[in-house]
Amino acid sequence: MPACLSPPRPAGLALVNIAVGEETPSPALEAFGLSKSFGPTEVLSDISLAFARGEVHAIVGENGAGKSTLMKLLSGHLEPTKGALSLGGERIVLRGPVDAERRGIVLVHQEILLAPHLTIAQNMFLGRELRRGATLDDRAMNRRAIEAMRALGVEIAPNIAVERLSIAQRQLAQIARALIAPHEIVIFDEPTASLTPVETDALHRRILEMKAKGVAILYISHRLNEVKAIADRVTVLRDGKWIATRPASALEPVDMARLMVGRDLLNLYPDRSPRPSGTPVLEVADFNAPGYAAGASFALRKGEILGFAGLIGAGRTELFEALLGLRAGRGEIKVGGRTIRLHNARDGMNAGIVYLTEDRKGKGLLLQENLTVNLTLAALDRFSNGPLIDRAREAKALDEAIVDFDIRLGDKNRLAGELSGGNQQKLLLAKMMLLNPQIVVIDEPTRGIDIGAKQQVYRFIAALCAQGKSVVVISSEMGELIGLCHRILIMRAGRIVGEVEGEAMTEDEIVVHATGVGASAAAASTARRA
Repeated sequence: MPACLSPPRPAGLALVNIAVGEETPSPALEAFGLSKSFGPTEVLSDISLAFARGEVHAIVGENGAGKSTLMKLLSGHLEPTKGALSLGGERIVLRGPVDAERRGIVLVHQEILLAPHLTIAQNMFLGRELRRGATLDDRAMNRRAIEAMRALGVEIAPNIAVERLSIAQRQLAQIARALIAPHEIVIFDEPTASLTPVETDALHRRILEMKAKGVAILYISHRLNEVKAIADRVTVLRDGKWIATRPASALEPVDMARLMVGRDLLNLYPDRSPRPSGTPVLEVADFNAPGYAAGASFALRKGEILGFAGLIGAGRTELFEALLGLRAGRGEIKVGGRTIRLHNARDGMNAGIVYLTEDRKGKGLLLQENLTVNLTLAALDRFSNGPLIDRAREAKALDEAIVDFDIRLGDKNRLAGELSGGNQQKLLLAKMMLLNPQIVVIDEPTRGIDIGAKQQVYRFIAALCAQGKSVVVISSEMGELIGLCHRILIMRAGRIVGEVEGEAMTEDEIVVHATGVGASAAAASTARRA
């Protein structure tokens, strides 16, 4: 393309090589004044950015800041209302994601977009199948699927159906599918939201390998420590507008948070109350979830926050799904000293136990229904008057939930699927709290939500304990468990293998139990100290 037809580079878009301080002459991808409106609402306004080859460029901001919209514009999933794109110095118009992928731009979506009934290998090569003559080359696709997952630190059979995988395993399979395609620019939208630190490290090693080969990496994450560790530059968006682009070396996580929300975010975690020591409200003995967890025994006390840590496949989610009757399980459960058997979620609710799933979009909320339907569905009998629903009481309950849980929205008639991740999580919390439970199990309470919303969720959890309720937190974020919980139980290969509390609640100690690596050395060290 003649130079005179190239889009002009806006002021301040000169790229800087962070290592040597020299201008990079040819960015891989540039955006010029990108804006996107849905009807009269502008969700992204006049964004101009340049992304260099061999660079990890992080995009951070609160939920609703416009990050995912920007990524979809850069990858052909959406068309801009205004603005232009340049690839390798030449102006382009993306005609869809297939066109973008053909040009070497691939997007790893925040949402899982795999076909559940197909295998891992079939999903990886869906629409780009390998053939040997007139037939599909299943052997080659299975081999490459194994290699792609192994590159992310996962050993798994390629012929397992995706519906049998955990959320984290599905996330890794989706990442592997994207990286199998030839790529020069890879956009990661919250790739580690459901991964533990060990799996995150494996992904980061893969990203650094791509970076060394000159691939441009665009990286969205709410985990600001992670952004600090892997990014070369950081761009902050707020309310659909560009706020700042700075070298990652010049920003600490607290600085990023301040730019994101426009205020200081001190004391992310609430003050922890003393560990309760009273009679257990929940006792579990020798409980098994066949194929996932075995011999689980633990107790939960009134007003306690009990954490569950572990790597992908450790069996944490499956254990609690079995305990609450959501999958097959057997063993002893006591609530308030009384032995009970839970056959389904309703039995749990009747016993005063609620479960907030890690998959709020797939299992927690009805995304195509309005907020009122989602809020009152689990407690519908409270809003029934014979065969009729008391709409006025429902409307009042929604108004109260919006205030109590700070659900931020412009229109109460919106669908649940139109809310940001943080507001969806608040809606799910409000929904389950209508049941007035005494025991709350929250699986991945802050997956995919921004730091401001995280702070609010942590305070909601602390408030539940202050009210005398008991909470189990299952989380892949060790810092979250350490900051919130009175005790942490660690699972490995389906078994509870350790417990930490007090000063022993450190990431190193949790990793030793979760991986088994160094366990013998740790035991020897403990013996010597004794």
